[in-house]
Amino acid sequence: MGTVTTTDGTEIFYKDWGSGQPIVFSHGWPLSADDWDTQMMFFLGHGFRVVAADRRGHGRSTQTSDGHDMDHYADDLLAVVEHLDLHDAVHVGHSTGGGEVTRYIARHGESRVAKAVLISSVPPLMVQTPANPGGLPKEVFDGFQVQVATRRSEFYRDLPAGPFYGFNRPGVESSEAVIENWWRQGMMGGAKAHYDGIVAFSQTDFTEDLKKISVPVLVMHGDDDQIVPYADSGPLSAKLVQNGTLKTYPGFPHGMPTTQAETINADLLAFIQS
Repeated sequence: MGTVTTTDGTEIFYKDWGSGQPIVFSHGWPLSADDWDTQMMFFLGHGFRVVAADRRGHGRSTQTSDGHDMDHYADDLLAVVEHLDLHDAVHVGHSTGGGEVTRYIARHGESRVAKAVLISSVPPLMVQTPANPGGLPKEVFDGFQVQVATRRSEFYRDLPAGPFYGFNRPGVESSEAVIENWWRQGMMGGAKAHYDGIVAFSQTDFTEDLKKISVPVLVMHGDDDQIVPYADSGPLSAKLVQNGTLKTYPGFPHGMPTTQAETINADLLAFIQS
């Protein structure tokens, strides 16, 4: 574990375990590097070097008041990559982290990148616009911001207890420990970062970023994702990148790296080794 200080003075916390080809994990909103524990332990056991950072304003990184946009997220990721001098890296992003990975590769190039994986990810664009009629109405995200600003602790219980992991679906067994861990990670971060981050993940258009990516990309998405709806995300991203493969998971929720870790880890390993 360590930290790197960015050009604007933000301290980014990261974990760096093991040796071998690096796999770099970018977490979802409003969580932290801890959300990747299961994947990091799995790939550490398979001989990889695993790296995960807390996004600015999240987890143990500085609760800075500004810079909560995809360009800063991508630049912060570059700071970690350069600090650790990572090469031939596989970048894996979940949800907002998928947007971060997409912007990072498009903005900073592929010289250090071997492959990329977008899991339940926000690209190409979440919000509904005339050019993106299948997106979610802006009012949905405005409502998220109200919840973060006024009742964050309760909201961070409701989201994982319901749609994030699909625990609101009939016959799905809920896990109090998983819900509490989500709440713990969320409450470690700053309300301002999380409030601004909603705009970053929902209103950033990654269409042109995706077109720039030529390394192999695996797009993994559950068709019962209630946070980033499947039809307007995964299939579109897989088509926009130059070398994309779409893997669809029937019935899997947004938080499938946690609830379906065994399946996701095996498929990640197969793609990385292919």
